Amino acid sequence: MVRQVLPLLKGIGIASVVGLVLYIAGQTLQAQETQGPTVGAYVAPVDVDTTALPGPVQPIFYRHDIHAGQYEIDCRFCHYSAEVSSSPGLPSTDSCMSCHLLVGSGNPEVQKLREAAAANEPIQWTEVHQMAQFVKFPHMRHVNADVTCQECHGPVQEMPQVYQFSSLKMGWCLDCHDQRSVSTDCTVCHY
Repeated sequence: MVRQVLPLLKGIGIASVVGLVLYIAGQTLQAQETQGPTVGAYVAPVDVDTTALPGPVQPIFYRHDIHAGQYEIDCRFCHYSAEVSSSPGLPSTDSCMSCHLLVGSGNPEVQKLREAAAANEPIQWTEVHQMAQFVKFPHMRHVNADVTCQECHGPVQEMPQVYQFSSLKMGWCLDCHDQRSVSTDCTVCHY
């Protein structure tokens, strides 16, 4: 086991591994010490029938409801470039392994992740949110304008499998721009 784990540590910041694991462990202990979920706390269902879920099937069944909902991990931990780039970024296998090196060993989906990490292969995620090719959606402008992820992507923290919540069509975007009194000039999104 140690021989399998040591190569995975390469490229992963030990401090980030320890910090996030301690954070999650603390959240778990805190949840166990209370008599039930506190107001606003979300507890993801343990068993989920994936056959009826909306959204594309991913190579690894990644539970946003557990990570972003139950453990309250900020979206930007995985989507690291949302504040500085048009693309929000997708987590590298190493980023996922910063926690799953130590947690989730009984989960077959985590085992898929560990196998990919051991083979130094990226996860080939399927794109969920589809926009026309001639439309640009600069995430950094929206994040820096305090538009929450949920305003466009819906209650991701409660989705076992992410699906396209909003239409992301021109009229939907223009309504939001009008409500916020921001530019609706064509060149804002079409460049």
